[in-house]
Amino acid sequence: MRRLDQMLSSLGYCSRREARAWIAGGRVTVRGEPADDVGQKALPADVLVDGEPLDHPDGLLLMMHKPLGLVCTHDAREGPTVYSLLPARWQRRNPPVTTIGRLDKDTSGLLLLTDQSELVHRLTSPKHKVPKIYRATVDADLSAELVPRFASGTLQLAGEDRPCAPAALQLMSPREAELTVTEGRYHQVRRMFGAAGATVLTLHRTNFGLLALGDLPPGKWIELPPDTFA
Repeated sequence: MRRLDQMLSSLGYCSRREARAWIAGGRVTVRGEPADDVGQKALPADVLVDGEPLDHPDGLLLMMHKPLGLVCTHDAREGPTVYSLLPARWQRRNPPVTTIGRLDKDTSGLLLLTDQSELVHRLTSPKHKVPKIYRATVDADLSAELVPRFASGTLQLAGEDRPCAPAALQLMSPREAELTVTEGRYHQVRRMFGAAGATVLTLHRTNFGLLALGDLPPGKWIELPPDTFA
């Protein structure tokens, strides 16, 4: 059970200070009865706001088709962010909604967002080896010799102390490929192709673990069950 002011604030409805006015105005009920104090404790399932159940009290997990031009940061000084695509209430949640890993401004595709910190840690930890699939186009022909080189686990990136984990490369055409990686190093896919002498022109993530982006349009998102990765 939690205090009502903490509950409303953490779910992005209002500040703890504003919760007093919400309760005084009769906007919050507990088990069908008007709440009488911000310190009143209740289970989220028993609370209604303006007659509606609480918004995702057990946590959020979203799959988004990240469009080009948006950054995965909460700092608006770095440019338009992926969070601007979400409802305002979700942007005020605490713990905050954050991305599970990042896609840079010039990369599109499947992006997961959640307010569950344990899930962020689990899905970004290298030891769990969650596969991510990227479709890349590059500025130079790719040699078939890259397939065993990427799979060998010996590819060394500039400035790195250890080589990349084995990665599966599938050549789609001379300058287009799919790459499956299980790590999330800084600009890893671009740097891997760079180490092979090719500059990435376009990069798009199609899969994360067992999830596939499918035909979800750019800028749109869908809700996933919180236990998707249980």
